[in-house]
Amino acid sequence: MLARKSIIPEEFGLPGLVSRMPRKPVFRDRVNKARFIAKNGSCNLAHKNIREQGRFLQDVFTTLVDLKWRFTLVIFTTTFVSSWLLFAMSWWLVAFAHGDLDLDSEPQNRTHCVTDVKSFTSAFLFSIEVQVTIGFGGRMITEQCPAAITVLILQNIVGLIINAIMLGCIFMKTAQSNRRAETLIFSRHAVIAVRNNNLCFMIRIGDLRKSMIIGATVRLQVVRKTTTPEGEVIPIHQIDVPTESAVSSNSLFLLAPLIICHVIDKHSPLYDLSAMELQCSDLEVIVILEGVVETTGITTQARTSYVAEEIQWGHRFVPIVTEEEGVYSVDYSKFGNTMKVETPVCSAKELDEKPSILIQTLQKSELSHQNSLRKRNSMRRNNSMRKVAGGSGSLRRNNSGLVVPKVQFFTPGDGVQNLNAVT
Repeated sequence: MLARKSIIPEEFGLPGLVSRMPRKPVFRDRVNKARFIAKNGSCNLAHKNIREQGRFLQDVFTTLVDLKWRFTLVIFTTTFVSSWLLFAMSWWLVAFAHGDLDLDSEPQNRTHCVTDVKSFTSAFLFSIEVQVTIGFGGRMITEQCPAAITVLILQNIVGLIINAIMLGCIFMKTAQSNRRAETLIFSRHAVIAVRNNNLCFMIRIGDLRKSMIIGATVRLQVVRKTTTPEGEVIPIHQIDVPTESAVSSNSLFLLAPLIICHVIDKHSPLYDLSAMELQCSDLEVIVILEGVVETTGITTQARTSYVAEEIQWGHRFVPIVTEEEGVYSVDYSKFGNTMKVETPVCSAKELDEKPSILIQTLQKSELSHQNSLRKRNSMRRNNSMRKVAGGSGSLRRNNSGLVVPKVQFFTPGDGVQNLNAVT
């Protein structure tokens, strides 16, 4: 059975009309990819198939410092117990070779190498006393055995080495630079707005401690996947991004929270990106803050990153530093707060090619600023008028309470014809 043809021609049907309608460019959602640097500063990188594991043993101290605390404590306990057992065996062999363990055939006036060492348990206790210098007084070495004196010297040297390594390892783990980085904070979002007639990428950094970071420097890097003209794919291509600074050495005086600004010019990797293209890109901006801790003199480093979803186009950070009673006050509750401002949605490249766009944007921004000032002034004027009206009303109410009521007098015979009002 043949299908019946439609009365309406196919080119005028709904599918035909839809196919001929102009379509807007569709931007696909960016595929979620792994971050190179997490928000807390940890590197999201896994090392696999390392065949030369012996390289880690060549630097034992750094390996111990990099280990987690539970593994460090297990190694700490195992090392001490193993050394005690090893030298307990040595003391037991010394006593066995000297004949101190033969209690039945032992003469009464015989001098032992170590007094009261009659079993492996007593040798183990004496080993602990020697290495940790407890010295209970019940067991002690005599001058009868040169081998015992040699073992005593060796155990003291080995014990000092173990103590030095373990104490140094624990000190370095507790004084690691990343501990100081916990009080160095970054804004959760980055912003892009017009600043000094230029399109700028901005972030905010701050230090919660009163002890300063000496010689603090900030570096920005853009990490993204690129392909060279030769066809080589670079999965993690790091591009340095310059930042504005008050001094030529790029050193920051991090006394109060600062806004780090990067001008998006022709040398910037963000030069060709518009607001829509930025949301669809797979770039990641890494921020690295380095400096020397004032109290300890140890170099510290704090890191974070911003992906496309964490960059707000057309926003600006709100001010958080105010002067109160001769003291500058910082409100950290508004540290990451932003506000919308007039910003062109085109790329910095288009702004350079068409300066009129930036001029129009600045004019709109000036008009909006004037309107906001007018609204603010009108609100203040209305509030003041309400206060004045409220004050006059209350004065009238107060005066009305003081008015003497009118008294009417009626003359006899005239009735109500003669009426006098006396106040």
